[in-house]
Amino acid sequence: MAELRELLENNRRWAERVRAQEPAFFEDLNAIQRPEILWIGCSDSRVPANQITGQRPGEVFVHRNVANVVVHTDLNCLSVLQYAIDVLMVRHVIVCGHYGCGGVRAAYFRSSLGLIDNWLRHVQDVRQKHATELDVLAEQDREDRLCELNVLEQAVHVCETTIVQDAWARGQQVTVHAWLYRLDDGLLRDLEFDVDSAAEVMAMQAALSQR
Repeated sequence: MAELRELLENNRRWAERVRAQEPAFFEDLNAIQRPEILWIGCSDSRVPANQITGQRPGEVFVHRNVANVVVHTDLNCLSVLQYAIDVLMVRHVIVCGHYGCGGVRAAYFRSSLGLIDNWLRHVQDVRQKHATELDVLAEQDREDRLCELNVLEQAVHVCETTIVQDAWARGQQVTVHAWLYRLDDGLLRDLEFDVDSAAEVMAMQAALSQR
């Protein structure tokens, strides 16, 4: 309980500090939510979306799960995506993974961790799809490359949802991006996946299939 009391005290000091610097901050924040970015990231505690991108509260709508997976039957993720696009009208959806991801590592080595094995089966599917590319790499490079490929594949999955497809069909501007965060230097890497139309999705799917 002492640790939790410390969190509450930290929160009190933070709120007082913010209010002293910007007296209307919380009133403005409470009035409306208008983020332009939806961040789909990993649950890893070392990758907080707002902090590593320098964004303030209210500027990034966030969904996180183990290994930043986008599954077409995951109503949690799809609900967040639908609300972000149809209600909040975000302009950018960023799928962001990170090097050294424990979920990706478990999928790569086919580790048995319990219930989560079923979830990581989706990452194992990525591993199998790109086995030819991964197998020719040096052992120490394979995990990093799987992290990259997993993010790219999940970004394609975002583009394939009816939510994004319908938004594009009605002319709404939504761009899907794939990024990776490196824990050892704190820097984000753009994987040069910037898709804003159904035609571009098909081209990206073809490019990934040829790897």
